[in-house]
Amino acid sequence: MSYVIRKAVRDDLPRILEIYAYARAFMAKTGNPSQWGTGNPPVEQTVRDIETGRLYAAVRGERVHGVFFFTTEPDPTYAVIYDGAWHSSGPYGVIHRIAGDGSGGVVAAAVAFARTRAACLRIDTHRDNRVMQHTLEKNGFQYCGIIHLANGDPRLAYDLIT
Repeated sequence: MSYVIRKAVRDDLPRILEIYAYARAFMAKTGNPSQWGTGNPPVEQTVRDIETGRLYAAVRGERVHGVFFFTTEPDPTYAVIYDGAWHSSGPYGVIHRIAGDGSGGVVAAAVAFARTRAACLRIDTHRDNRVMQHTLEKNGFQYCGIIHLANGDPRLAYDLIT
């Protein structure tokens, strides 16, 4: 059974926070303890993402199994890329803060959803997040180079031309 993707709503918040907690624990267990640490994404950011209509839920039946941020607005952290280049300089969609509850298939569902809304997708991840790097490549993303977050932290950048 596949996921239905819908905009997240305020009533989803407790479940979304559970999913983010699961993802933080999974990342720590698989060698990536610092990408989200113990409090990322912050609750305030999650609420803002819901209120702006840019947070999406991957739902099966009545239960939310995954969540991701998606927008087609340019991401300022993607304006400069080091040690490589984007495969397209045109408009793109951005996926951030993607997480699942361990049910599997959330990234593939998010990518399928986003591909219908943008000809090019961009995403980034922490150097230590080997699981996500593998998952991105499995879903057709290509490594492009290094970007830096607003706080200066480096991230591995990927794109997918649809």
